[in-house]
Amino acid sequence: MDKYIEKANVLIEALPYIKEFNGKIVVIKYGGSAMTNPQMREKVIEDIVLMKFVGMKPVIVHGGGPAINTMLTRIGKKTDFINGMRVTDRETMETVEMVLSGSVNKSIVDLLSAHNIKSVGISGKDGKLFTAEKLISADGDLGFVGNLKNIDTGIIDVLLNNGYTPVIAPISSDENGNTFNINADMAASGVASALKAQKLIYLTDIPGILRDINDETTLIQKADLKEINKMKNKGIIKGGMVPKVDYAAAAVNSGVESVHILDGRIEHSILLEIFTKKGIGTIIQKG
Repeated sequence: MDKYIEKANVLIEALPYIKEFNGKIVVIKYGGSAMTNPQMREKVIEDIVLMKFVGMKPVIVHGGGPAINTMLTRIGKKTDFINGMRVTDRETMETVEMVLSGSVNKSIVDLLSAHNIKSVGISGKDGKLFTAEKLISADGDLGFVGNLKNIDTGIIDVLLNNGYTPVIAPISSDENGNTFNINADMAASGVASALKAQKLIYLTDIPGILRDINDETTLIQKADLKEINKMKNKGIIKGGMVPKVDYAAAAVNSGVESVHILDGRIEHSILLEIFTKKGIGTIIQKG
């Protein structure tokens, strides 16, 4: 009997959050091990399915770096990186678009459909969702890597208003019709900002922001924008976490209530973060 009472208590703990977030938009940046590990992939999809059935409006923006690497290796195309960003010539861009807008995007749609969730896979090109411009880097020419110039959420609004879950590949065109690859973290921040989403969730391969990058017990569970800037200045936030928290800050400054950086390697990490009092990752809010 005790185990059934425990289950009931879990549901009761979640009830206030279910009430609060009913009808609210939550943007999920989906990537990392949560995408490549089949078991974790299924757990993430189950989380999104539950969110949908309790009345939330999830919007998925996905990456797909490992799948791109696999395809480029298969066709014998060498990949160079500058500060962690893929140098993308025209041939590489064609492969990136094929993988992200094709196989990766539709595999997520298939997983949602298997749970009777109506979803539509799109890229930033559809409905002029994204308009890009070439990303200029002081460290070298990245080729067809883009920066978001404009976001038109019209197509997302239509999908959400008709009960569909959008699944977005971060591919865009510029005003001249050139195709660009957009960083998925940037794209998710931009979409959340434009939609004035309740939450933006980043699934990563670390627990969140750590005071000591080598000690997972030093997780910072909550931070405001002033604290984020202090941690950047002190070098606590560094490397690949810097652009992620910058995108998080941009989203919060644009009206997103909170940004959550979660460990996608933990089963049901999304549910544990948004439907429990303590949460498991780092939450970033304005103040």
